[in-house]
Amino acid sequence: MRLGQIRFENKLTAAVFHHGEARPVPGYSMVELIRKAATEGVAVTALAEQMASRHPEPCAPLIPIGPVEAWGCECGGQGRPQVFFKGTARTCVGPGHPIGIRFDSKFTAPEPGLAIVLGSGGSILGYTLGNDVTARDIEAEAPLNLPQAKIFTGSCALGPVIVTADELPDLGSLEIACVIRRAGIERFAGQAGLRPIADRMKDILGFLLRANKVPAGSVLLIGTGIRPGEDAALASGDTVHISVPQIGELMNAAIVVE
Repeated sequence: MRLGQIRFENKLTAAVFHHGEARPVPGYSMVELIRKAATEGVAVTALAEQMASRHPEPCAPLIPIGPVEAWGCECGGQGRPQVFFKGTARTCVGPGHPIGIRFDSKFTAPEPGLAIVLGSGGSILGYTLGNDVTARDIEAEAPLNLPQAKIFTGSCALGPVIVTADELPDLGSLEIACVIRRAGIERFAGQAGLRPIADRMKDILGFLLRANKVPAGSVLLIGTGIRPGEDAALASGDTVHISVPQIGELMNAAIVVE
């Protein structure tokens, strides 16, 4: 199932997507729907199907979830992964909305990743695409600068939809791609397989949840190793395109934020 959110009756509303159309779940955001499913002890997919309108709307997907918490992870090798806080719904944007470039950074760059949407107890509800926008120069100045380098307006993009885990049984066979364009001209292109993420998924989640009860409706972005260099540092107006064919494309333009 493909889940997400649309603007319906002037509210950000959970929806079921199918063939370019959306069936809204009136009165519920995606986080509220996840919480209701947890309270009632039912699957989110079953609840969404039951509650969704039978009248589809021709709506484009917005941010698929306003996460209670957003976390990031960089994992090289088999040691302890680097897990860090990425913010809340306040710092997150959806498809087509601008990602931020810190005004005091000369090297802000996208970090494309797979975003895991979490249910109660750290269960995996599904996957979407994520962009862990990072002020790399600020990060490099000192270890304690990490929060400033990672958490700012528009520093986390999510979308376009959540594909439930049952629809992606062979996650490791998928590939993710990232392209940065300036005035329509390609400045960077990279791609990577998701096998390393799939192989370490349970291990990474285990580290996130150690002495840390992450609430349902949160997301975890796992980096893919695609890291644009300083020659591809974001400038205002650049567009970042992150795609996995089985999930979709997440596109955002960049703007300077203060």
